[in-house]
Amino acid sequence: MLMRTDPFRELDRLAQQLTGGSTAGTWSRPNPMPMDAYRAGDEYVVVFDLPGIPRDAIELDVERNVLTVKAERRPPAVTEGVEMQVAERPLGAFSRQLFLGDTLDTQQISAEYDNGVLTVKIPVAAQAKPRKISITGSESEARQIDA
Repeated sequence: MLMRTDPFRELDRLAQQLTGGSTAGTWSRPNPMPMDAYRAGDEYVVVFDLPGIPRDAIELDVERNVLTVKAERRPPAVTEGVEMQVAERPLGAFSRQLFLGDTLDTQQISAEYDNGVLTVKIPVAAQAKPRKISITGSESEARQIDA
């Protein structure tokens, strides 16, 4: 089970939708690290869009069931005499945290980065997977039930 940590993200998203994407005069910030999360069999998959960020500028940590993704989009190298006309892409360091449930195996997390997309796979812990339990009794045959 994954839980998002930013309770104000939905408020920011709603404000941007209501104002046509611009909240002039407020502290609104763009969402530089959009993500999708889903369960596929015995693992959770979290996908982050990080276009224009080199692999060496991404840091992935897990501590006490909190997964932290940090990324830095650096400004492009501008030669002298070049004057920027439009600068809409957010620059700087970005961070996103996810609380991971106790049913996930944080020791087996894997990550892959390809074409500006970071894919993190978090397996379900073995002790959290369903298993069969044998029932014994005075009868001569044992029966199984699903746990």
